[in-house]
Amino acid sequence: MKFATKAIHAGQHPDPTTGAVMTPIYQTSTYAQAAPGDHKGYEYSRGTNPTRKALEDCLAALENAKYGLAFSSGMGATDAVMKLLKPGDEVITNNDLYGGSYRIFTKIFANYGIKFHFVNLHKPEIISEYVNANTKMIWIETPTNPTMQVVDIQEVAGIAKASNVLLVVDNTFASPYLQNPMDLGADLVMHSVTKYIGGHSDLVMGALMMNDEDLYKRLWFIYNSCGATPGPMDSFLALRGIKTLHLRMKAHCENGRAVAEFLKDHPKVERIFWPGFTDHPNHHIAAKQMRDFGGMISIVLKGADLKETFRIASNFKVFTLAESLGGVESLINHPATMTHASIPRETREAAGVVDNLLRISVGVEDIEDLLEDLKNALS
Repeated sequence: MKFATKAIHAGQHPDPTTGAVMTPIYQTSTYAQAAPGDHKGYEYSRGTNPTRKALEDCLAALENAKYGLAFSSGMGATDAVMKLLKPGDEVITNNDLYGGSYRIFTKIFANYGIKFHFVNLHKPEIISEYVNANTKMIWIETPTNPTMQVVDIQEVAGIAKASNVLLVVDNTFASPYLQNPMDLGADLVMHSVTKYIGGHSDLVMGALMMNDEDLYKRLWFIYNSCGATPGPMDSFLALRGIKTLHLRMKAHCENGRAVAEFLKDHPKVERIFWPGFTDHPNHHIAAKQMRDFGGMISIVLKGADLKETFRIASNFKVFTLAESLGGVESLINHPATMTHASIPRETREAAGVVDNLLRISVGVEDIEDLLEDLKNALS
């Protein structure tokens, strides 16, 4: 099946009891057994729930993977992956990273003896300088949050396989519609389903997709044992959102391009980060591994101090000042004090996350209204 067909049908079948086309919300915690161990594949909803299972199968199909696991948040999914490691293991990751990922790596798992190397992966060959006998995982975002660095997934996958290291790709910013890391050699793909996949800012969820059966079983054990699994209502909402993912992403990309072109030469913009521009670092890699360039854009405001940056960020009428991204509505975010506030100032500024940087999630509203709002807010 092609992408749009998978988005609408994968993992979902008419309900055998009623013929309902939409997967029912199985709002139950437990399931009847004919005898101990004699059941219909479901025992207790922390481990498995029919609504969630339909979602997981659909998510796997979208990433061209065999297995999918849904979590109660993207951080829940990240936490499960980190629990594959043990004290003394080392992880190589981006120096420009979502603040929540940086926080869980440095404030939680570093306390258990896991070492993290935060590296500029613009040139993947730099990874070789950090690989040693203790390296067990490479974790990459591409594009990164928020400076939109593009990492060559296929090249990193080659390094990971040669070193017998697990490669995990956070594909949240691209969505499965724009990029499929499994096809490029990744072992695991992580998503914050909250974002583009759900698409309507009405749920919080994460997901992992993989092909290796042993890896799936290890992660399922963690998933079931630790309990960061979503309920059936959120699973239903995610399935509902997925059905229009291909349509929404086309609109996000179209509007994103128009907004990026409007901002590129704006007198109030010192620098713009959007991988669709030919002068964006590693644009050629983005063009190779992505189907389009998405609706995520970051800008550095020219000559703006924190007060002026706050004034502009609070001056929008159509764009909403809020955390998160990927919903149908357009959002403005100030990473330094919002999504990346947990990163020490010196560290985040070294990665380009300065006080006068704003991150824009371009929604699917009428583009004329979005451009007019940008024009007024930046005046």
